[in-house]
Amino acid sequence: MSTEYRAGNRLILLNSNAEYLPALLSAVAEAQHEIFLESYIFANDPTGHVVAATLEEAARRGVTVRVLVDGFGASNFARDFLPRLTAASVQAMIYRPEVARFRLRRHRLRRLHRKLAIIDGRIAFVGGINIIDDKNVPARMKPRFDYAVQVEGPVLFEIHAAMVRMWEIVAWVNFRGRFHIEETCQPTGLVTGNQEAAFLIRDNFRHRNAIANAYDDAIETAREEIIIANAYFLPGIRFRRALVAAVQRDVRVTILLQGRSDHKLVQYATQALYGAMLVKGIRVFEYRRSFLHAKVAVIDQHWATVGSSNIDPLSLLLSKEANLFIRDKHFAGQLHASLLHAMEDGAVEIHPHDLKKMSRLQRLRCWLSYALVRLLLGLAGYDPSWLPHADES
Repeated sequence: MSTEYRAGNRLILLNSNAEYLPALLSAVAEAQHEIFLESYIFANDPTGHVVAATLEEAARRGVTVRVLVDGFGASNFARDFLPRLTAASVQAMIYRPEVARFRLRRHRLRRLHRKLAIIDGRIAFVGGINIIDDKNVPARMKPRFDYAVQVEGPVLFEIHAAMVRMWEIVAWVNFRGRFHIEETCQPTGLVTGNQEAAFLIRDNFRHRNAIANAYDDAIETAREEIIIANAYFLPGIRFRRALVAAVQRDVRVTILLQGRSDHKLVQYATQALYGAMLVKGIRVFEYRRSFLHAKVAVIDQHWATVGSSNIDPLSLLLSKEANLFIRDKHFAGQLHASLLHAMEDGAVEIHPHDLKKMSRLQRLRCWLSYALVRLLLGLAGYDPSWLPHADES
């Protein structure tokens, strides 16, 4: 099924919290009726506290404020924020609260990984940026490098509907009858710009493959260049073959990945793919200036996506994700320029001779990590062949 784009939107690319946080706080401060906010992480740090305080102020002046966080990513939320938010009349819930022991079961791996906000049905934010300070990482990894999009226009209909539905589902599951929505601030659908956009989610029902399919469709139509920047990159065989097919059409394919990672197992498993990608003509860069957390792509400087979905089994098979897909030369050109600057300023290209310099122990570490990820995928109830052997095309 092809992606349906809505015309008439106004989109602003936001680079990391330096641009995202002021825009979000300004929109919340101006709210008059309703705020929805979803975040995988809601950290007990300066950013978390300033966002919480701004939400509380909105609730005290009569705005209906609804906050939804993930029970694993925001495991601190019930202790650090829920009491103060509740005291200020903010409605807050936790998606799948985690028990003390996290077991490898499929339903436990299904997390709310979306990072969304919509205010008064007039302005929204979609991307990969959590409620967490960009400097809230180990010293060697500061700061986070990520993206979000400020959205106005007809595509707000889909964003609003997705957030209302998610809120209602969690309210029913947690028997929070007083949190059910009787009425809500519907978007007007007014044309605010000239940019085309589509909002897609990934869940375990009707939208199981929506984000993956949108990527595949765009890659198949690429004619000149594909740049993908992804924090956690372990693509399935279908995605990898689409990239190889693009190279065979003389499309320049570049992948920007983490050089400094917070999940070493995934990083080592991804490095096991380097040889297979390089031999097929895919360029690989590692961003080593700081912590790359982005989940974005640009194709032919006309198509782009910004969102929460990584290209890995957790995002594409298990988690609830949300991405904005854009067809607009101006927006795609901005993101393209930003990624080129990141690669020139803070990334290192990986060449075949770099792989040859790896010790046997380093190679073994990568292969064992990749094999372990395949094993864990099988234990979670999925066909491990979704991830082919690292030397397969």
